Amino acid sequence: MLKSKLFQVSALLPTALFASAAFAFSLSDLSNQDATSGLKAALEKGSVAAVAKLGVENGFLNNDKVKIELPGILRQAQPLLKMTGRGAQLDELVLSMNRAAEKAVPLAKPLLLNAVKSMSVTDAKNILSGGETSVTDFFRQKTSGPLGVKFLPIVKSITDRSGLASKYNSTVAQVAKFNIVPEQQSTVEKYVTQRTLDGLFYMIGEEEKAIRRDPIGSGSKIIGKVFGSMK
Repeated sequence: MLKSKLFQVSALLPTALFASAAFAFSLSDLSNQDATSGLKAALEKGSVAAVAKLGVENGFLNNDKVKIELPGILRQAQPLLKMTGRGAQLDELVLSMNRAAEKAVPLAKPLLLNAVKSMSVTDAKNILSGGETSVTDFFRQKTSGPLGVKFLPIVKSITDRSGLASKYNSTVAQVAKFNIVPEQQSTVEKYVTQRTLDGLFYMIGEEEKAIRRDPIGSGSKIIGKVFGSMK
């Protein structure tokens, strides 16, 4: 009887050991398909979540991490402008800049998802061997240029409504020849477009960090498998 019990236990040991090992994935255990599928799932989840948080009213304005403040020259002149009664115009410009960003961000979703679909095995390997924001770096590399082109006209259509924006653009145009204003701040719409991109990639980065901290909590089995193996 005792021998029979011992035989049953010994027969079960390999199965038990195999089952426990199945949960002890390392990065080298992942197939290219698993790695690519997990990364695509993480890319989609992070980008969609970032767009959803920013592309709503007050998505930028009420988030101190991404809120778009006045361009450098106006910020420096802010005390004087307020003294001359232009405080309300400054507030209006800040509001319009952030509203423009909130309006533009939803345009990013299809481009971001297309980048996910086109991700190659090489892209996946670069992300896996990169740092904690390598997913975000991938998005920035693949989509920054096209997104800027899409954002700019939407941003301009909104910021043009601010009288102070047009005055800023006119003033900066006069001093641009002295190269004292960065190209990204040469117009309000360029400034806001760049800050919108920065805010979007920042939020994608935050989503990525959250996935890396708790891959199982992402609710996706393949994300948990891939990013869990990287811990």
